[in-house]
Amino acid sequence: MSQYLEEKNIEKRRILLIPIGKIDRNILIYLQPKLKVRFNRKVEIVSRLEPPDYTYNSKRRQYYSTPILSELSSFISNLNGEKALGIVDVDLYVPELNFVFGEAELGGKVAVISLIRLRQEFYGLPSDQELFLERALKEATHELGHCFGLRHCSDPTCVMHFSNSLADTDRKRSFFCKRCKKILE
Repeated sequence: MSQYLEEKNIEKRRILLIPIGKIDRNILIYLQPKLKVRFNRKVEIVSRLEPPDYTYNSKRRQYYSTPILSELSSFISNLNGEKALGIVDVDLYVPELNFVFGEAELGGKVAVISLIRLRQEFYGLPSDQELFLERALKEATHELGHCFGLRHCSDPTCVMHFSNSLADTDRKRSFFCKRCKKILE
């Protein structure tokens, strides 16, 4: 393989973190090295997208996550990334559920997570920044895992276990179980 093709191949083995709307840069900086370890890929923070106002449902007072995935796909089409994770700070939903922490294209290129329900303050509790960041890492890893073809795992401690509630998210680890890790590799 020529050196040019090798360099292009390596360049594509990267995950793009894309803030959508106003996102605290410290969250992105926290996620960047941790996602690099979990996926063995370069992780880059790229320019932000405008808030997803076009997906707002006034009846639900939430944002529909699926059109955000389409917007991310269009946005990254000219960027040389293998996968992209959009990060929003608005409440997301899909029609069949009350809310979602995130959504991803199974085996696809894009995923999105929401930070809003990961904060203690959302539930009227005192702020806990360490817990919030750990939750963000779990959701980011989970949704990117779907992009890499992983499905939900039956192991309740695996990061790929479905989170029906924040208690489920808190129970699981931020790493893949042995079975999911083997599939990922």
